[in-house]
Amino acid sequence: MAAKHVNPTRMELTRLKKKRTTAVRGHKLLKDKRDELMRQYLDLVRENMNLRKKVEAGIRSANRNFVLARAGMSEAVLNTALMAPKQEVQLEVEEKNVMSVEIPAFEYKTRTADENDIYSYGFAFTSGDLDGAVKSLADILPDMIRLAECEKACQLMAAEIERTRRRVNALEHVIIPETEESIRYISMKLDENERSTQIRLMKVKDMMLEDAHHYREK
Repeated sequence: MAAKHVNPTRMELTRLKKKRTTAVRGHKLLKDKRDELMRQYLDLVRENMNLRKKVEAGIRSANRNFVLARAGMSEAVLNTALMAPKQEVQLEVEEKNVMSVEIPAFEYKTRTADENDIYSYGFAFTSGDLDGAVKSLADILPDMIRLAECEKACQLMAAEIERTRRRVNALEHVIIPETEESIRYISMKLDENERSTQIRLMKVKDMMLEDAHHYREK
C-alpha cells in the first residue's frame, strides 16, 4: 500500500535506496546489540541467582543466631547492646555504561578499618550467639550490595532488550519491506515510462519517415 503513495521519480528512487541501505545496516547493528545484551543479561541473572541464595542463607543464619541470643539474654540487655553502633557504612553510587545502558555501580566504605568495630558492645554481658548474628550480617553486606546492583542492572537491561527487540522487529517487518516495495513500484513505473517513451519516439520516427517519403514522391 505504501508504494502507491510515493512519487515515481529517479530522485525518490535514489532516496529510498539510501534509506534501505541505512535500514539494513541499522537492523544488523541492533540485532548484534540485542544479542550482546542478552548474553550479558543472562550472565547477570545467573550471578543474581547465586548471590540471592548466598544472601538468604546468611540472613537465615543471622536470624537463627538472633533468636538464640534473645532466648539467652533479656530484651533490655539486647536492646542496650545494639543501641549505639560503633561502625558506620557509607554507600557511593556511580554509573557505568554497558551497551548504552546506564547501570548503577555501588561502592561502600566503612568509617574505620577495624573489623571488630562491628561489635558495638562489650563481650562480658552478651552471648556468643549475638556475636555470630552480627558477624553473619557483616559478612553478607558486600553480597547484599552486589545483589542490589545486579537486580537493578537486570531490570534496566531487560527494558533495553525489549526496546531493542521492538526496533529490530519494526525494521525487519515494516520499514525494510515497505521500502523495498516502494523501490519495486518506482522501478516498475520508471521502466514502464521508459518503454512508453521509446514507443512514442519510434512512432514519431515512423511518422517523420513516412512524411519524408510522401514528400519525395510529390
